[in-house]
Amino acid sequence: MTSQTDDPVDSPAMEPALMSVPRPMYWSIRREMWENRSIYLAPLIVTAVVLFATSISIMVGVSHTMRGASALDPAKLRAAVVRPLAFAPAPIMLATFIVAFFYCLDALYGERRDRSILFWKSLPVSDRTTVLSKASIPLVVLPLIAYVLSVITQVLLLELSTVVVAGSRLSPAAMWAEVRFFQGLVIMFYGLAAHALWFAPIYGWLLLVSAWARRAPVLWAIFPPFAIAMLERMAFSTSHFGLLLKYRVAGAMTAAFTRSDGNISRLSELDPVKFLSTPGLWGGLIFAAACLAAAFRLRRAREPI
Repeated sequence: MTSQTDDPVDSPAMEPALMSVPRPMYWSIRREMWENRSIYLAPLIVTAVVLFATSISIMVGVSHTMRGASALDPAKLRAAVVRPLAFAPAPIMLATFIVAFFYCLDALYGERRDRSILFWKSLPVSDRTTVLSKASIPLVVLPLIAYVLSVITQVLLLELSTVVVAGSRLSPAAMWAEVRFFQGLVIMFYGLAAHALWFAPIYGWLLLVSAWARRAPVLWAIFPPFAIAMLERMAFSTSHFGLLLKYRVAGAMTAAFTRSDGNISRLSELDPVKFLSTPGLWGGLIFAAACLAAAFRLRRAREPI
């Protein structure tokens, strides 16, 4: 007589434990990527344009350098090759900031406009998770896309520059001595992270407007701050609010680096201690958190337009 024992793995009581745990935040972010292809298509298009334009600039620059009497002059080589390499990621990063601006304005407004909010609210995903997933696009996803595309761009341009310089009977070693590639990777990552944190209150405000506005979210996002600045100027002849807006838009370089002209080439010019101790950073993050909390509540109460 044989005795039968139930295999605990095959037991129906164990099936829920074996099922994969749902990841609502992960799939919410994936949903944003599926529905908003401009998140990655726009930076890809800008990257292609930057690669084409910078490649021509490097080839023309090396050609002009060869015509000079001092073709091995480090200053001329830097102007012809190293400077275009250093500034190539800038348009890609700018493109991701522009995409982030318009994405935040449409993130919560668009789902009310096309009435898809009724479907998404029927799913077991909280309003908090939905809003945080949308906030993670400008704060995390787009900076990572900008970083990866910038690294790929610099690698391709560096290979092209080496071939062009070697083919022009110049020394690639002189060019490599001027290029601080690995330092540039650290500087780019730090700069993108610093700007993402610095712009967090802007993104929070845009998401709040997107959750509240019934029409024309761009006007509601831009007009009130500028109206307050103009009223202050007319009533009190002061510009405190206007300076605050300027500081928020352009103050990241001053807060995160030892120089603010954008020409950062050394790790010694990074100042994370100063950045993390800046009151404007933490004040902005508190404002961003308040905007996101208000967006949670508005999404819960808002109906389709």
